[in-house]
Amino acid sequence: MSFQFPKPESITLPIQGSDNGFPVNHVYCVGRNYKAHIREMGADVKEPPLFFSKPNWAVVRPGTDIDYPADTENLNHEVELVIAVGENMSIFGFGVGVDLTRRDIQAKAKEEGKPWFLAKCFPGSAPVSEIIPMGDLTDFSDLKLTLSVNGKIKQSGTCKNMIWNPNEIMCELAGEVPLQPGDLIFTGTPEGVGKLEKGDAIIAAVTGVVELSFIIS
Repeated sequence: MSFQFPKPESITLPIQGSDNGFPVNHVYCVGRNYKAHIREMGADVKEPPLFFSKPNWAVVRPGTDIDYPADTENLNHEVELVIAVGENMSIFGFGVGVDLTRRDIQAKAKEEGKPWFLAKCFPGSAPVSEIIPMGDLTDFSDLKLTLSVNGKIKQSGTCKNMIWNPNEIMCELAGEVPLQPGDLIFTGTPEGVGKLEKGDAIIAAVTGVVELSFIIS
């Protein structure tokens, strides 16, 4: 079969220790997965985590600086453990990502009962590190997430504080959508989300494992 126009180029992330790339398919996100973050956002901790999504074109490779998006005066950082889905709904690996959010647009959407799409989906809104293959790792609970802005730690939390752990997230999500190899899952953010300005230098990390750095230009 021929195509009416050229197919879009595949978005790929580097895999640590491999010449292969991880082809990004769908991008799913978990909201309200850390109680302390739920409280800082003024939401009810009794509500279960929720799912939303980002387009795969929002993903940018490590080392890519990000333009400050239009139509916002309150761009926020949210550091997250990112799960990379493999074959047969397995966890192939993981990385660190930042769910960039136009918080003022999100607040207006919540107030009006509208979707978060414009708040969460814009070019560069999902920077992700290289993917670390699972290897012998079976328990994510000891992994620590940090995010610094201009050298100052703004977010710090451990994955043991998740309401749904990565395996539970996979089970919950697989019951709703057909998970496929290449899917990415942002697993939620700990407390400490905050505002970013042009020129800010961000470093997000799974401490001692993988790091992601970029500048808001």
